[in-house]
Amino acid sequence: MSLRLSTVILPVDRWHEGGRAKWQRAEELGFHAAYTYDHLSWRSFRDGPWFGALPTLTAAATATDRLRLGTLVTSPNFRHPVTLAKELISLDDISGGRVTLGIGAGGNGFDATALGQDPWTPKERADRFGEFVPLLDRLLTEGAVSQKGDFYTAEEARNLPGCVQRPRLPFAVAATGPRGLKLAARYGQAWVTTGDPKLYEEGTPEQSVEALRGQIERLGKACAETDRDVADLDKILLHGFTPDRNRPLESVDAFVDFAGRHQELGFTELVLHWPIADSDFATDLAVFEEIATEALDQLG
Repeated sequence: MSLRLSTVILPVDRWHEGGRAKWQRAEELGFHAAYTYDHLSWRSFRDGPWFGALPTLTAAATATDRLRLGTLVTSPNFRHPVTLAKELISLDDISGGRVTLGIGAGGNGFDATALGQDPWTPKERADRFGEFVPLLDRLLTEGAVSQKGDFYTAEEARNLPGCVQRPRLPFAVAATGPRGLKLAARYGQAWVTTGDPKLYEEGTPEQSVEALRGQIERLGKACAETDRDVADLDKILLHGFTPDRNRPLESVDAFVDFAGRHQELGFTELVLHWPIADSDFATDLAVFEEIATEALDQLG
Protein backbone atom coordinates (compact mmCIF):
# COMPACT_ATOMS: atom_id res chain seq x y z
CA MET A 1 0.00 0.00 0.00
CA SER A 2 1.39 3.42 -0.92
CA LEU A 3 2.34 5.87 1.81
CA ARG A 4 1.40 9.55 1.84
CA LEU A 5 3.49 12.22 3.54
CA SER A 6 1.89 15.23 5.22
CA THR A 7 2.92 17.99 7.59
CA VAL A 8 1.46 19.83 10.55
CA ILE A 9 2.11 23.57 10.76
CA LEU A 10 1.60 24.97 14.24
CA PRO A 11 -0.21 28.34 14.19
CA VAL A 12 2.62 30.33 15.76
CA ASP A 13 3.46 32.80 12.98
CA ARG A 14 1.66 35.96 11.98
CA TRP A 15 0.10 35.30 8.58
CA HIS A 16 2.02 38.07 6.82
CA GLU A 17 5.28 37.36 8.65
CA GLY A 18 5.94 33.80 7.56
CA GLY A 19 2.63 32.05 8.17
CA ARG A 20 1.33 32.12 4.61
CA ALA A 21 4.75 31.22 3.19
CA LYS A 22 4.87 27.95 5.16
CA TRP A 23 1.52 26.73 3.83
CA GLN A 24 2.46 27.65 0.28
CA ARG A 25 5.83 25.95 0.67
CA ALA A 26 4.09 22.81 1.95
CA GLU A 27 2.15 22.67 -1.30
CA GLU A 28 5.28 23.30 -3.37
CA LEU A 29 7.07 20.43 -1.62
CA GLY A 30 4.29 18.04 -2.62
CA PHE A 31 2.88 17.17 0.81
CA HIS A 32 -0.44 15.36 0.63
CA ALA A 33 -1.94 17.51 3.39
CA ALA A 34 -1.03 20.22 5.85
CA TYR A 35 -2.76 20.21 9.22
CA THR A 36 -2.70 22.43 12.26
CA TYR A 37 -3.46 21.92 15.95
CA ASP A 38 -6.87 23.11 17.13
CA HIS A 39 -6.03 24.42 20.60
CA LEU A 40 -6.47 27.70 22.43
CA SER A 41 -2.84 27.35 23.51
CA TRP A 42 -0.49 24.41 23.79
CA ARG A 43 2.28 23.32 26.14
CA SER A 44 5.55 25.26 25.80
CA PHE A 45 3.98 27.64 23.25
CA ARG A 46 1.43 28.96 25.75
CA ASP A 47 3.21 32.25 26.43
CA GLY A 48 3.97 33.00 22.79
CA PRO A 49 1.96 33.67 19.63
CA TRP A 50 -0.76 31.12 18.90
CA PHE A 51 -3.52 31.72 16.36
CA GLY A 52 -6.90 30.06 15.80
CA ALA A 53 -7.03 26.88 13.75
CA LEU A 54 -10.08 27.47 11.58
CA PRO A 55 -9.23 31.05 10.55
CA THR A 56 -5.70 29.86 9.78
CA LEU A 57 -7.02 27.02 7.63
CA THR A 58 -9.38 29.41 5.86
CA ALA A 59 -6.46 31.67 4.99
CA ALA A 60 -4.44 28.63 3.90
CA ALA A 61 -7.31 27.56 1.65
CA THR A 62 -7.13 30.87 -0.22
CA ALA A 63 -3.33 30.70 -0.48
CA THR A 64 -3.12 27.17 -1.91
CA ASP A 65 -4.77 25.20 -4.70
CA ARG A 66 -4.13 21.45 -4.28
CA LEU A 67 -3.02 20.85 -0.69
CA ARG A 68 -5.49 19.11 1.59
CA LEU A 69 -6.08 20.97 4.85
CA GLY A 70 -7.21 19.87 8.28
CA THR A 71 -7.05 19.83 12.05
CA LEU A 72 -5.00 17.46 14.20
CA VAL A 73 -7.10 17.49 16.19
CA THR A 74 -10.31 19.28 17.11
CA SER A 75 -11.94 18.24 20.39
CA PRO A 76 -15.05 18.94 22.49
CA ASN A 77 -12.91 20.82 25.05
CA PHE A 78 -14.07 24.17 23.68
CA ARG A 79 -16.10 23.26 20.58
CA HIS A 80 -19.83 22.70 20.12
CA PRO A 81 -21.06 20.54 17.21
CA VAL A 82 -23.58 23.12 15.94
CA THR A 83 -21.15 26.02 15.58
CA LEU A 84 -18.30 23.76 14.47
CA ALA A 85 -20.42 22.27 11.68
CA LYS A 86 -21.25 25.71 10.29
CA GLU A 87 -17.58 26.71 10.25
CA LEU A 88 -16.50 23.42 8.66
CA ILE A 89 -19.07 23.68 5.87
CA SER A 90 -17.83 27.20 5.18
CA LEU A 91 -14.20 26.09 5.17
CA ASP A 92 -14.97 23.14 2.90
CA ASP A 93 -16.66 25.51 0.46
CA ILE A 94 -13.82 28.05 0.49
CA SER A 95 -11.21 25.33 -0.04
CA GLY A 96 -13.12 23.65 -2.84
CA GLY A 97 -13.55 20.42 -0.88
CA ARG A 98 -10.02 19.97 0.51
CA VAL A 99 -10.78 19.68 4.24
CA THR A 100 -10.28 16.73 6.59
CA LEU A 101 -11.46 17.04 10.18
CA GLY A 102 -9.10 15.42 12.62
CA ILE A 103 -11.12 14.96 15.80
CA GLY A 104 -10.39 13.53 19.24
CA ALA A 105 -11.75 13.40 22.77
CA GLY A 106 -9.37 16.08 24.11
CA GLY A 107 -7.14 16.00 27.15
CA ASN A 108 -6.24 17.86 30.33
CA GLY A 109 -4.25 20.66 28.71
CA PHE A 110 -4.98 24.38 28.85
CA ASP A 111 -8.07 23.97 26.66
CA ALA A 112 -9.70 21.88 29.35
CA THR A 113 -10.20 24.82 31.74
CA ALA A 114 -10.00 27.93 29.54
CA LEU A 115 -13.79 28.37 29.54
CA GLY A 116 -13.92 28.16 33.33
CA GLN A 117 -14.94 24.54 33.69
CA ASP A 118 -13.25 21.89 35.79
CA PRO A 119 -11.24 19.36 33.77
CA TRP A 120 -13.33 16.40 32.69
CA THR A 121 -12.40 12.92 33.81
CA PRO A 122 -11.40 10.39 31.13
CA LYS A 123 -14.89 8.91 31.36
CA GLU A 124 -16.53 12.32 30.94
CA ARG A 125 -14.34 13.05 27.91
CA ALA A 126 -15.30 9.70 26.39
CA ASP A 127 -18.98 10.30 27.12
CA ARG A 128 -18.91 13.71 25.48
CA PHE A 129 -16.92 12.46 22.50
CA GLY A 130 -19.42 9.64 22.05
CA GLU A 131 -22.19 12.22 21.69
CA PHE A 132 -20.19 14.87 19.84
CA VAL A 133 -19.13 12.77 16.84
CA PRO A 134 -22.54 11.31 15.89
CA LEU A 135 -24.22 14.71 16.21
CA LEU A 136 -21.53 16.37 14.10
CA ASP A 137 -21.98 13.64 11.50
CA ARG A 138 -25.69 14.43 11.30
CA LEU A 139 -25.12 18.19 11.17
CA LEU A 140 -22.77 17.80 8.21
CA THR A 141 -25.03 15.46 6.24
CA GLU A 142 -28.57 16.64 6.97
CA GLY A 143 -30.13 19.97 6.04
CA ALA A 144 -31.87 20.48 9.40
CA VAL A 145 -31.11 18.72 12.68
CA SER A 146 -32.87 18.69 16.04
CA GLN A 147 -31.45 16.54 18.81
CA LYS A 148 -31.37 16.84 22.59
CA GLY A 149 -28.52 14.98 24.24
CA ASP A 150 -26.95 14.79 27.66
CA PHE A 151 -24.25 17.28 26.64
CA TYR A 152 -25.11 18.78 23.25
CA THR A 153 -28.38 20.01 21.82
CA ALA A 154 -29.31 21.13 18.32
CA GLU A 155 -32.65 22.81 17.65
CA GLU A 156 -33.55 23.11 13.98
CA ALA A 157 -29.89 23.65 13.15
CA ARG A 158 -29.71 24.45 9.41
CA ASN A 159 -26.60 23.65 7.41
CA LEU A 160 -27.48 24.29 3.78
CA PRO A 161 -26.00 23.73 1.26
CA GLY A 162 -23.89 21.16 3.11
CA CYS A 163 -20.32 20.14 2.37
CA VAL A 164 -18.70 20.27 -1.06
CA GLN A 165 -17.41 16.77 -0.29
CA ARG A 166 -20.26 14.27 -0.21
CA PRO A 167 -21.87 13.03 1.87
CA ARG A 168 -19.63 15.17 4.12
CA LEU A 169 -16.00 16.05 4.64
CA PRO A 170 -13.94 13.13 6.00
CA PHE A 171 -13.35 12.52 9.70
CA ALA A 172 -9.94 11.37 10.94
CA VAL A 173 -10.73 10.06 14.41
CA ALA A 174 -7.92 10.05 16.98
CA ALA A 175 -8.42 7.17 19.38
CA THR A 176 -6.68 4.36 21.25
CA GLY A 177 -9.33 3.27 23.76
CA PRO A 178 -12.23 0.94 22.98
CA ARG A 179 -14.95 3.59 22.83
CA GLY A 180 -12.92 5.89 20.60
CA LEU A 181 -11.93 3.06 18.29
CA LYS A 182 -15.61 2.16 17.87
CA LEU A 183 -16.31 5.76 16.84
CA ALA A 184 -13.43 5.60 14.35
CA ALA A 185 -14.79 2.37 12.93
CA ARG A 186 -18.30 3.73 12.56
CA TYR A 187 -17.75 7.36 11.56
CA GLY A 188 -14.13 7.70 10.47
CA GLN A 189 -12.66 7.80 7.03
CA ALA A 190 -9.30 7.71 8.77
CA TRP A 191 -7.85 6.85 12.17
CA VAL A 192 -5.14 8.89 13.92
CA THR A 193 -2.62 7.96 16.60
CA THR A 194 0.55 9.41 18.10
CA GLY A 195 1.65 6.05 19.49
CA ASP A 196 1.67 4.94 23.11
CA PRO A 197 2.40 7.97 25.36
CA LYS A 198 3.65 5.71 28.15
CA LEU A 199 6.63 4.78 25.97
CA TYR A 200 7.69 8.30 25.03
CA GLU A 201 10.11 8.89 27.90
CA GLU A 202 11.64 5.47 28.51
CA GLY A 203 10.38 3.12 25.81
CA THR A 204 12.27 1.89 22.77
CA PRO A 205 11.40 2.23 19.08
CA GLU A 206 10.84 -1.53 18.97
CA GLN A 207 8.37 -1.35 21.86
CA SER A 208 6.60 1.51 20.09
CA VAL A 209 6.19 -0.51 16.91
CA GLU A 210 4.64 -3.35 18.89
CA ALA A 211 2.31 -0.95 20.71
CA LEU A 212 1.19 0.50 17.40
CA ARG A 213 0.68 -3.00 16.02
CA GLY A 214 -1.62 -3.66 18.96
CA GLN A 215 -3.57 -0.46 18.35
CA ILE A 216 -4.14 -1.40 14.72
CA GLU A 217 -5.27 -4.88 15.77
CA ARG A 218 -7.80 -3.35 18.16
CA LEU A 219 -8.97 -1.01 15.42
CA GLY A 220 -9.49 -4.07 13.22
CA LYS A 221 -11.64 -5.71 15.89
CA ALA A 222 -13.72 -2.54 16.27
CA CYS A 223 -14.25 -2.46 12.52
CA ALA A 224 -15.25 -6.12 12.47
CA GLU A 225 -17.89 -5.40 15.11
CA THR A 226 -19.45 -2.82 12.80
CA ASP A 227 -19.15 -5.05 9.70
CA ARG A 228 -16.54 -2.75 8.23
CA ASP A 229 -13.26 -3.66 6.56
CA VAL A 230 -10.40 -2.02 8.45
CA ALA A 231 -8.67 -1.56 5.10
CA ASP A 232 -11.32 1.07 4.30
CA LEU A 233 -9.79 3.42 6.87
CA ASP A 234 -6.66 5.44 6.27
CA LYS A 235 -4.25 5.07 9.18
CA ILE A 236 -2.41 8.23 10.16
CA LEU A 237 0.61 8.45 12.46
CA LEU A 238 1.46 11.91 13.80
CA HIS A 239 5.23 11.76 14.20
CA GLY A 240 7.12 13.23 17.13
CA PHE A 241 5.58 11.45 20.11
CA THR A 242 7.19 8.01 19.90
CA PRO A 243 10.55 7.09 21.46
CA ASP A 244 12.20 7.85 18.10
CA ARG A 245 11.46 11.53 18.72
CA ASN A 246 13.16 13.64 16.04
CA ARG A 247 15.82 11.12 15.04
CA PRO A 248 13.95 10.06 11.86
CA LEU A 249 14.24 13.66 10.64
CA GLU A 250 18.03 13.75 10.93
CA SER A 251 18.51 12.38 7.41
CA VAL A 252 16.60 10.96 4.47
CA ASP A 253 17.95 7.48 5.20
CA ALA A 254 16.84 7.65 8.84
CA PHE A 255 13.37 8.71 7.79
CA VAL A 256 13.08 6.05 5.11
CA ASP A 257 13.91 3.41 7.73
CA PHE A 258 11.31 4.84 10.15
CA ALA A 259 8.67 5.20 7.46
CA GLY A 260 9.25 1.71 6.10
CA ARG A 261 8.75 0.09 9.51
CA HIS A 262 5.47 1.92 9.99
CA GLN A 263 4.26 1.34 6.47
CA GLU A 264 4.67 -2.37 7.11
CA LEU A 265 2.33 -2.01 10.08
CA GLY A 266 -0.36 -0.65 7.78
CA PHE A 267 0.00 3.11 8.13
CA THR A 268 -1.04 4.99 5.01
CA GLU A 269 -0.03 8.52 6.05
CA LEU A 270 2.79 9.97 8.15
CA VAL A 271 2.51 13.55 9.42
CA LEU A 272 5.69 15.49 10.23
CA HIS A 273 5.89 18.69 12.25
CA TRP A 274 7.12 21.66 10.29
CA PRO A 275 10.42 22.69 11.95
CA ILE A 276 10.20 25.33 14.70
CA ALA A 277 13.45 26.67 16.15
CA ASP A 278 14.04 26.41 19.91
CA SER A 279 11.24 23.88 20.41
CA ASP A 280 10.69 20.13 20.54
CA PHE A 281 10.25 20.38 16.77
CA ALA A 282 13.59 22.05 16.06
CA THR A 283 14.86 20.10 13.06
CA ASP A 284 16.94 21.13 10.06
CA LEU A 285 14.65 22.73 7.47
CA ALA A 286 16.87 21.72 4.55
CA VAL A 287 16.80 18.05 5.62
CA PHE A 288 13.05 18.30 6.24
CA GLU A 289 12.50 19.54 2.70
CA GLU A 290 14.79 16.84 1.33
CA ILE A 291 12.72 14.22 3.13
CA ALA A 292 9.53 15.75 1.69
CA THR A 293 10.78 15.57 -1.88
CA GLU A 294 12.91 12.40 -1.91
CA ALA A 295 11.91 9.93 0.81
CA LEU A 296 8.79 8.43 -0.73
CA ASP A 297 10.63 7.54 -3.93
CA GLN A 298 13.06 5.45 -1.88
CA LEU A 299 10.21 3.58 -0.19
CA GLY A 300 8.95 2.35 -3.57
